[in-house]
Amino acid sequence: MRKPQERHGIHEMKRQTEEEKNEIIERNAYYNKMSYEDKIDHATEIVLEWTEICADHGKNYAVSVGGLDSIVLLLFVRKILGKCEGISVSALEDASIQKVHHDLGITCIKPDMLFHQVLNKFGFPVLSKQIAADIEHLQTPREEANKRLLYYNHALMTGETGPWGGFVKSESMQLDDWLLEKFGGHYAEDRPDLECHVAPFKVSDKCCGVMKEAPSIRYQQEHNIFPFLGLMQIEGGQRRFSLRKYGCNYVGKNTARSCPFNYFSRQDLLTLALDLNAPIPEVYGEIVRDPDGTLRTTKAQRTGCNMCGFGIHLEARPHRFDRLRERNPKYWDFLMYRCVTDESGTYGWGRVLDYLGIEWENEPGQIKGQMNIFDFLKEET
Repeated sequence: MRKPQERHGIHEMKRQTEEEKNEIIERNAYYNKMSYEDKIDHATEIVLEWTEICADHGKNYAVSVGGLDSIVLLLFVRKILGKCEGISVSALEDASIQKVHHDLGITCIKPDMLFHQVLNKFGFPVLSKQIAADIEHLQTPREEANKRLLYYNHALMTGETGPWGGFVKSESMQLDDWLLEKFGGHYAEDRPDLECHVAPFKVSDKCCGVMKEAPSIRYQQEHNIFPFLGLMQIEGGQRRFSLRKYGCNYVGKNTARSCPFNYFSRQDLLTLALDLNAPIPEVYGEIVRDPDGTLRTTKAQRTGCNMCGFGIHLEARPHRFDRLRERNPKYWDFLMYRCVTDESGTYGWGRVLDYLGIEWENEPGQIKGQMNIFDFLKEET
């Protein structure tokens, strides 16, 4: 197969032709199948090209750093360019990640709000970013919703899109029944076949935007930066869509970013981490190779903000909150029991996880309700 060309530089937001769609499919198929060595060469070209794009636009560049992926990216860019600033809202990360940030001389940006303030004002980030946003819409009582939101929520409940969606039936629009039973109580009459409830807590997808994205974007604007990001298509969701459509280097009307690892697999990333002798934050454990040759980290495979609930329902125990209890029991206690206060009282993540049927209070492997040795000793004294 001939090597497809990525279209870098300025992109216009316009409807794609069939030819352009086919080019995107061809390009992604080609680059995703490249060898590790070829992906490294391509990523190097992307980094160098981004410095030229920044120069053409009178911009500086820096790596936006969070977890392991972007730590490796910072080291990769520094190896190519000699030096490059790293920037991060580091306070949101696990303590072991913060330590690596400090050791690498990364510039720390302060979040605009503390995590518990975001939870109190907006709600808990649970399940996924898109689902949390949809649940937030459903938590608007019917009598308070405008006409457009009423149609949107009806579509979430039934899949019927109404006049704004062309009156079509969309299964992709409709939330799963179990989610509707947990969170669709304000619109229960739309689904009389289900027993829909109103959750005893607020849900929102706004946490990332308020705590991480807004201060990062403001810093980039103040310092005239076009950032490198450690995003990869394998992460899925809206990020995957954008990376597939626009490629590694993108300059749009309101957004500019370079993603040299766009086409990397998890194995590519871990291989590069070993090649660069990257410092591995303790939360990930170590990088080891299984008998079949597959690389993995011995603890967390991926991390986000250490208080985030996105994806928690997919994790086996010990899950992220179990690991937080091991590392910082006092903070775990605050998050699980006391981080939110509203008209119903004071509570925390424990209420949310109980409502979703996710175990957290018992030790991993312990039968729920079973005493452990520490409970026994407390009763004895």
